[in-house]
Amino acid sequence: MADEPVRTRGTVLHFVEGTVVHAGPHVHENSHPLHTHSFFELLLVTGGEGIHHSLAGRQKLEAGDAILLRPGVWHEYVDCEALEVYNCCFSADLVRRELAWAREDPLLGYLLWTGPFSAERRGMLATHLDPATMKEAVGHLDGLRQLRNQPLSQHRGEVIGWLSLYLSCVARTVAERDERSEHTAQTHPAVLDAMRLMEADPARHWTLTDLAGELHLAPGYLVRLFKSVTGLPPMAYLSRHRVELAADRLLHTDLPISRIGESVGWPDQNYFARRFKSHYGLPASVYRERFNAVKSTPSYR
Repeated sequence: MADEPVRTRGTVLHFVEGTVVHAGPHVHENSHPLHTHSFFELLLVTGGEGIHHSLAGRQKLEAGDAILLRPGVWHEYVDCEALEVYNCCFSADLVRRELAWAREDPLLGYLLWTGPFSAERRGMLATHLDPATMKEAVGHLDGLRQLRNQPLSQHRGEVIGWLSLYLSCVARTVAERDERSEHTAQTHPAVLDAMRLMEADPARHWTLTDLAGELHLAPGYLVRLFKSVTGLPPMAYLSRHRVELAADRLLHTDLPISRIGESVGWPDQNYFARRFKSHYGLPASVYRERFNAVKSTPSYR
């Protein structure tokens, strides 16, 4: 829709400058082409039918299905018959800043961070809302959508509020339905500190011993804490964070692939290639060729 702040460059969806959240309903007939995006997306199916195709395979969609996709995940819709999807998109910067508190919330932390990274989900988390919960979720999305033409400087609190309500609504269902719902217990502070340390300096040559030393914990104890929350040991979580960063840089810069691997902590190009393909199902060069549309080379802290 012309007034929506989401634009397409090639096969990458991105926000118009200044946008941090967007919610809008769409109807897909036949198909919606393969694409990726530079923001989080939490889609809700409200009617019709179709197939969602991603690295996780092909999922038949019906009303009530909700899927969280972290930035960089690729997907498409096929075989659609009046498939109604209410999209909610929100920027990674907003998650890092305004929603930083959500990492410490057991349900939201699992929805946005640990759940999509755990097991073999590769940046995605799917669930199904019952009719009453779907109605509640649509109400929150409508609240967001009603603010779409209002200046963010005057309505930021309301925007974050409606988004938080929607995320919480879905997160409750995930906790009830997900087979790993035991991992939505209160997160130990050491796990949060470990995540922040690794994310703040992904290029560092992290080892389990180094990380545990920073936290003044025994390595084995840190692994047990981390796995109790994420289902993953700390170094596996770091790998998933690194490939997500690499995908963003493949999409939005013209840095050489070898330099991107080095910038996220994998100077060995062959090892980086294996890790990236394992996560996204595509070699880094193919991912860039298929999705990259914006060529610029920013500096990274």
